[in-house]
Amino acid sequence: MNTEELMEHITSLGAMELEEKYGAHNYHPIPVVLSRGKGIYVWDVEGKRYFDFLSGYSALNQGHCHPKIIGALMEQAQKMTLSSRAFHNEVFVEYAEFVTKYFGYDKVLPMNTGAEGVETAIKLCRKWAYQKKGIEPNEAKIIVCEGNFHGRTSTIISFSSDPDARTGFGPFATGFVSIPYNDLDALANALKDPNVAGFLVEPIQGEAGVIVPDDGYLSKAFELCKAANVLFIGDEVQTGIARTGRMLACDHEGVHPDILILGKALSGGTMPVSAVLANDAIMLCIKPGEHGSTYGGNPLACRVAIAALEVVKEERLAENAAHLGPIFMGELKKIKSDMIAVVRGKGLFVAMVINPVNGKDAWEVALKLKDNGLLSKPTHGTTLRFAPPLVINEEQLMEAVAIIKDTILSFN
Repeated sequence: MNTEELMEHITSLGAMELEEKYGAHNYHPIPVVLSRGKGIYVWDVEGKRYFDFLSGYSALNQGHCHPKIIGALMEQAQKMTLSSRAFHNEVFVEYAEFVTKYFGYDKVLPMNTGAEGVETAIKLCRKWAYQKKGIEPNEAKIIVCEGNFHGRTSTIISFSSDPDARTGFGPFATGFVSIPYNDLDALANALKDPNVAGFLVEPIQGEAGVIVPDDGYLSKAFELCKAANVLFIGDEVQTGIARTGRMLACDHEGVHPDILILGKALSGGTMPVSAVLANDAIMLCIKPGEHGSTYGGNPLACRVAIAALEVVKEERLAENAAHLGPIFMGELKKIKSDMIAVVRGKGLFVAMVINPVNGKDAWEVALKLKDNGLLSKPTHGTTLRFAPPLVINEEQLMEAVAIIKDTILSFN
């Protein structure tokens, strides 16, 4: 039996055994083998249906296999997929105008993954610091927050506070100053250093467990940065594109980042697409040959991103998240269980912190949720993130709530 015939008849157990044998062990997945997805649902190889309440870490805000996005993908794939930026291509021209006007910036620098977007923003901020702020070469510093997650490249893990991300991967890059998240006094103190060029921040810390800062934190942080002539860099890779009930999480406080990083849902979950946006005074500090990517700005990615962003507005996904988010959190808070320590979030970006009961922790809850037809995954061992595709409706949400409630109460 060849590989294609094997995969047609494979079981979940068989697939997991093959992955264990041939795949690197850099993930610890929930034991389910997915075969297809549509809208808010996914199916495993045996045909069982699940609510997808992780949404590819918010890459699938528009739902699985959205017909408009897939249609754009298929049409462009038959015409041209890649030219490289050694040449102009007609779709990037269209996308560049579209995405800059969509988010209100002068320029876009296209990349592929969220981590690449963060790396790009770091380089751009440093270049600006030397050319415009007058910081001496190699002296620029960027302020980051404890508990951050901006990716897993060697530079980015240098300013992570997660031991799993750092242990065994040194030596680390310098030029970063870490302060507590949601602490304006700490930020004000760090900004006194004249060599600080930027403040890189997640509007809501996702991987840390959907940590929502105090009201006013982002707007006041932005003001402090302006007063210090420091760039406010918003990492909206996970929080952006309607997840929290606004197009960007920064929009809740009227903050327009000096440098904006986007990814994940920028392609509706079809392929890696990321973008860094800034105005001319910042973006034009980078000259030809100083940064780039073979696949960044490829015609296929650009066509997909246009369709993905059109879907967000046409289907009012931010408004749907704003409407359903409070309903969702309200229903979760009604569940009476010693297992639930806290429920928090914004829009349809929600976390439930789990107290272990009878030796059963968040991982055990996730496994039981899977058995009951809903997929989530713990972060940092204690917190379940619930982030369904934003195309979900209230009836579907309440069906999912019932699964979560029954699952939690089964541990009492």
